[in-house]
Amino acid sequence: MIHPTRTNLLLLKEKSRSVTNSVGILKARRQALIREFLANTLPFLRSRQDIQAAYGKAISELHLSLGAEGEEALESIAVVTGRDLGVEIAPRSVMGLKYRDVTVLHSPVRSPTERGYDYRVTTPHLDEATYLFETIVEEVLEIAAFSSKLKRLGEEIVRVTRRVKVLEERVLPALTLQIRIIAQYIGEREREAYYRLKLFKEGTSR
Repeated sequence: MIHPTRTNLLLLKEKSRSVTNSVGILKARRQALIREFLANTLPFLRSRQDIQAAYGKAISELHLSLGAEGEEALESIAVVTGRDLGVEIAPRSVMGLKYRDVTVLHSPVRSPTERGYDYRVTTPHLDEATYLFETIVEEVLEIAAFSSKLKRLGEEIVRVTRRVKVLEERVLPALTLQIRIIAQYIGEREREAYYRLKLFKEGTSR
């Protein structure tokens, strides 16, 4: 129990105002984080939907190509077309939150002439399947960047929400209670002092 003095009462009131201001700042930060989270969620969801659609079509085209070119021919083409994309993972920051961003030095999507095989002797199904799979790789790398950013934003939103909850449900009520108890104690003490002074004046006036 804090000693019930006017000085401590003023200190508690100041602390209560400070906590209230902190809650306001944290809520504003949470709103900003939520807006950033939602802004990044939409492209993330669209990318996942695009990948699902492209993957189904790519598998279909690959099966058609397998029937025309044969498995052995496709395996040899896969060896020729393999390459290093030069993926770099670098630290980034958004609203003071650190996350890892994925940067691709070379786009996975290539023109038929850049793939390392003679597209003139293969079927259009192989070209279409190759293009779709390259597009999928590009989308997956973009999702990897979004995923890291969204994870950090989500974690920070949860952390800030917990802090706000603790301040609003524990710290502020405890301060309010202490302020009320000390204010009541001081008020009672002042009334007692006034009553004693009144009795003293009445006694001296007789």
